Amino acid sequence: MSHSAMPTSSGPTDETPALEIRGLGKQFPLGGLFSRESVRALHGVDLSLGRGEIVALVGESGSGKSTLARCVARLERPTTGEILLDGVDVLKRDRFQASRAFRAQVQMVFQDPFGSLNPAHRIEHFLRRSLTIHGKTGGSEKETQRRLEELITTVGLQPDMLNSYPHELSGGQRQRVAIARALAVEPEVILADEPTSMLDVSVRIGVLNLMRKLRDDKGISMLYITHDLASARYLADRIAVMFAGEIVEQGESLDLLANPAHPYTQLLVSAVPDPSRAGSYDPVRRAELRQAVMASTSCALEGDPNQACSSEVSVRHQVGDPENRHWVRCHLYRPWAGAGGHALAGEPALPANDTEMKASA
Repeated sequence: MSHSAMPTSSGPTDETPALEIRGLGKQFPLGGLFSRESVRALHGVDLSLGRGEIVALVGESGSGKSTLARCVARLERPTTGEILLDGVDVLKRDRFQASRAFRAQVQMVFQDPFGSLNPAHRIEHFLRRSLTIHGKTGGSEKETQRRLEELITTVGLQPDMLNSYPHELSGGQRQRVAIARALAVEPEVILADEPTSMLDVSVRIGVLNLMRKLRDDKGISMLYITHDLASARYLADRIAVMFAGEIVEQGESLDLLANPAHPYTQLLVSAVPDPSRAGSYDPVRRAELRQAVMASTSCALEGDPNQACSSEVSVRHQVGDPENRHWVRCHLYRPWAGAGGHALAGEPALPANDTEMKASA
């Protein structure tokens, strides 16, 4: 499926991305009311989400992943850029706040299953409220009850759990309730912000399998935000790597992790335990790189402020087979025979080997 097709005057088609982000930027002000200082959280983010596609957005804490999700969900107001839903820029259509129609199309599942459910209400309350607000009750109490039971069983829970309170459920069950609440409005897109990071390892795989089943059965597009490369590889069709508020590399999941082309992606892959790989990059070095990029307009990876990286916008390079849609945005990228990639000055490139990366979830 092409993810670069433009919408036509007749409305969205199968070629129109379910969600498309163009040039999105976000700055947070610092200091008092009259201060002109700000911190850059996002800069020039471009990302598309095809219909029925799962895209994983990976990066370290502080890279801007959750800020991007909150901007797309209209919980934060972007400083610049466009957010297109079915080819329509929702920032122009709903200028001041998200409409109810937008909320029905785009739903968000938060990281904390403990804090996202009010402990004073039963599970039925959360699902019924979503159905009522968006007019999905069916018009009769019998139909509403049928719909409630359908939702709870869709996420792998028993109907009698509708009468339970959140504290009576496990973390994994609560996260399934949060997913059921998102499904109640029949969304086109689900933004899942680290949905398994607060769950026990033993139940993470169940939530990931549920997300994949919802995509397969209902055709829901998903943006899966995570710092866990193993779960991204297991679940996602494509992976986008975010570094200091920018997407620096993107491609099919298996190809990107087997052949990381950007220095930062190589740093992330190097942090994954792999007994077949000798040595890795220093985690202190990773933290210094992130801090340097966020604090300056020069490229911390280049190391030489006189190089093109420091003064020009990095260009996108195709990596390997164009069918893989794998690209990297970096002046340092130099493909060589047999593999695509590069290394930092004076340092060897990481071996392209992800055979030991399993879905540890």
